[in-house]
Amino acid sequence: MRVHQAYRYALDPTPGQTVALASCGASRYAFNWALGRVKAALEQREAEKTYGVPAELLTEVPWSLYGLRKVWNAVKGGVAPWWAEHSKEAYNTGLDGLARALKNWSASRTGTRKGPKIGFPRFKSKHRTTPSCRFTTGTIRVEADRRHVTLPRLGTLRTCESTRKLARHLERGTGRILSATVRLQGGRWSVAFACEIDRTERPPLRPDAVVGVDLGVRNLAVLSTGKVAPHPKHHRSALRRLRRLNQQLARRIGPRTPDGGRREPSARWSKAKAALGRAHARVAHQRRDGLHKLTTRLATTYGTVVVENLHVAGMLANRRLARAVADTGMAEVRRQLTYKTAWNGGRLIVADRWYPSSKTCSGCGVVKAKLALSERIFTCAACGLVLDRDLNAARNLAALAADVAQSCGETVNARGRAVRPGARAGHAPVKREPRQRGTLPRQRGSSLALTEKH
Repeated sequence: MRVHQAYRYALDPTPGQTVALASCGASRYAFNWALGRVKAALEQREAEKTYGVPAELLTEVPWSLYGLRKVWNAVKGGVAPWWAEHSKEAYNTGLDGLARALKNWSASRTGTRKGPKIGFPRFKSKHRTTPSCRFTTGTIRVEADRRHVTLPRLGTLRTCESTRKLARHLERGTGRILSATVRLQGGRWSVAFACEIDRTERPPLRPDAVVGVDLGVRNLAVLSTGKVAPHPKHHRSALRRLRRLNQQLARRIGPRTPDGGRREPSARWSKAKAALGRAHARVAHQRRDGLHKLTTRLATTYGTVVVENLHVAGMLANRRLARAVADTGMAEVRRQLTYKTAWNGGRLIVADRWYPSSKTCSGCGVVKAKLALSERIFTCAACGLVLDRDLNAARNLAALAADVAQSCGETVNARGRAVRPGARAGHAPVKREPRQRGTLPRQRGSSLALTEKH
């Protein structure tokens, strides 16, 4: 099975290489210059329309990557005499980012793009922009010692960890590097290789097993088997340090004056901001590591995984639960399960958003009219079942997979979702992700320990 996969490694550059990596800021310069050119061209077109200029004679607006790059190459010697000091890929990264932003704004404006409305691109500030550069041409390779990588214009850089996983694919001929992206996050530079990998087919350990996964804020995940993944609550643990760093940052002289003007920030403000960024990055890395271990364990163990289609944006509107919900990463769990189950030859079933998994009795199927969030124990008045609320929901999700397998007359409504016979259109009980055959090598020793629930 051929898949696209990224391998990310933290870099350990020398002081001279750190200065060279900082040249990625040229992408921000190219983005801002091109955006100013686009806005000036749009204003010129509007003015020409008021003068009665025919449509074929209006000023041309560079909109695509090809058009933006053509204009940049024609004037870069005048607007940026120092352009040769940096890699051409840095400028191409900024122009490509603007082309994508313009395309997304146009698609959102015409209604061809799903999701919330996207605004017109804005200029990037060096204080709030993450420096990054994407290399697609030149020398991009992983060295034989598996501790160094070579990138165009940057040379050979040392990595903080071994690159053996990617190196083995390259040595066997089962992998090919498509691009490399360097990025500064939390004060640390990293490189991500976008690769095309040929994976050998390997089924899950229990291909016929079905597991329902109920995500929550008290526990990270409750499985229908009775096992529980405890919530590590990384953000809550680091909240005291984050508050102290925010207070230090507020006392420094920042780039904004009290009346809203701009000024040069002090060195102590920059130092405090870097410390705050490292603290946030640490929390994000810890959360990502735990979610990867959990989803890898589920995808490599069970043949069918059932999750809910949660309305995370609506849950974040609750100010009492917003912090806990954001610290869980519910959408990230579903995103990772989507491709990991496909890599492992499994199946992912997504229950409909309105499916009452918590209100339904897993024993007799009776649905309660109301169930308060404070009720953590589910009690069925019909059959007398007394069960933990999250475990009851997980069992209902697992039973939903059996209903899908037994229903032979499934149809697809206008929204493209699977609907059981007799179900009302627009309220499908399940939403199944596309299934692809393939396997993912099991990562031993990296699974999140699941504890039995008492």
